[in-house]
Amino acid sequence: MTSLKQTPLNAAHRAMGAKMVDFGGWDMPVNYGSQIEEHHQVRNDCGMFDVSHMRVVDVKGDGARAFLRYLLANNVDKLTLPGKALYSTMLLENGGVIDDLIVYFMREDWFRIVVNAGTADKDLVWMKKQAQEFNRHLPAGDAAVALSPSGGKLDRGALDSPLPNPPPKGEGIVITDHPDLAMIAVQGPHARAKVWEALPGSKELSEHLIPFSAVEMGSMFIARTGYTGEDGFEIMLPAKAAPFFWATLAEHGVKPIGLGARDTLRLEAGMNLYGHDMDERVGPLESGLAWTVDLKSPRDFIGKAALLAHPPTRKLAGLLLLDRGVLRDHQHVHTAHGEGEITSGSFSPTLEKSIALARVPNGVQIGDSVQVAVRDKMLAARVVKYPFARNGKGLV
Repeated sequence: MTSLKQTPLNAAHRAMGAKMVDFGGWDMPVNYGSQIEEHHQVRNDCGMFDVSHMRVVDVKGDGARAFLRYLLANNVDKLTLPGKALYSTMLLENGGVIDDLIVYFMREDWFRIVVNAGTADKDLVWMKKQAQEFNRHLPAGDAAVALSPSGGKLDRGALDSPLPNPPPKGEGIVITDHPDLAMIAVQGPHARAKVWEALPGSKELSEHLIPFSAVEMGSMFIARTGYTGEDGFEIMLPAKAAPFFWATLAEHGVKPIGLGARDTLRLEAGMNLYGHDMDERVGPLESGLAWTVDLKSPRDFIGKAALLAHPPTRKLAGLLLLDRGVLRDHQHVHTAHGEGEITSGSFSPTLEKSIALARVPNGVQIGDSVQVAVRDKMLAARVVKYPFARNGKGLV
């Protein structure tokens, strides 16, 4: 039996009474008592999440921008200020989504990317394969992609040819992942103030950060990003320092929040979950992610040709259940324009109603009445505009 992976905060979760579950091979806290109370805690005050299972990947080299311009569906040319971030999908040639991620511009030769835990290994294989091809076209003397010193050997079966020798420093694209880093998200209307209290010197550096931007603070990386629909920070720091910082936040009144509340918060905020709302079989244009895809510029990127050749016939829509019951993933949606399917569904603590994201035919419009098959019943629902809730209040 394979043992579960643990974050540097595993012991801290257990000491705080967390209910631990297998989350994609990781031993993670689903809640610390009441998932609904934790949800409201973030909407109304603030809470902290252990997201150290996510992977930090640095892309470095003189051609880093050109490489990412081709690798990602969104256009990194939008990133001109140090610390600015961009949300993007990373696609296969057929337009399917390998992962959704955040990329930060630090310098012209350094971009930082945060990828999902469940896709991190395949993401790295894909990125290194593409970097190898990119480096192969560099002038003679420039070698191909270097292996991460922490990542071990790359699966050669995923590559068209054997890996060449690592490039000399400063030449070629170097992909490095950082399992030595932990990540703690502090989210909610009072999140930034609590972090400033707990981390001396952080206010001066981070109070002027606009959403989707970041700044370095010594060995820490403070980003004004999140996955809850609330304000706050996601903070990357050395793994060995994470337990102390977690305890310090708790001493300043920041309550721990499990993955259960994180999921209902992100659903209310209308944020996609990889493997549910999109995956390698489904493209971004059918997943409410057209805003993450730059099809206007002449720039080419992996998957662009497939997206242009196959306009979507489905789209992602919000559903609000009118009858009693709970909407769940994979339930069938019956509309006047054909069948659809729920991709993410749950009870909304903020609205006190059941909500969902569903992939439905293009003809479905906001305000339409639909029916959802729940067990042996057909329940009435209304198509609504999402997000369902953000910044502490319901929007539907």
